Amino acid sequence: MSLSTNFVLAQAAPGAAGGSLSMLIMMIVLFGLMYFMMIRPQMKRQKEHRQLVSSLAKGDEVVTNGGIAGRVDDVGETFITVEIAPNVKIKLQKSAVQQVLPKGTLKSS
Repeated sequence: MSLSTNFVLAQAAPGAAGGSLSMLIMMIVLFGLMYFMMIRPQMKRQKEHRQLVSSLAKGDEVVTNGGIAGRVDDVGETFITVEIAPNVKIKLQKSAVQQVLPKGTLKSS
């Protein structure tokens, strides 16, 4: 009885090593897919947002993350001043800008 048990265990050992290799390959493929489907597009969006924030200038019409639309009145190192109505100005972090609108968009609405 002991001999047959050892024989069965000896036969199962090489198959387990092949299974772990295929599992490792599958994990690498899944990580690669996750990188190209999730991580890489997020890094691209972050790069575009950094470029948008660094190119802000006085007179740009912007929309913030909160949905406030206005015209940039002053640009500082980390903050901008946005005029949302005549003589109504608010100070925001540059990173709160979501979108730069085409010139004249606020006049038409």
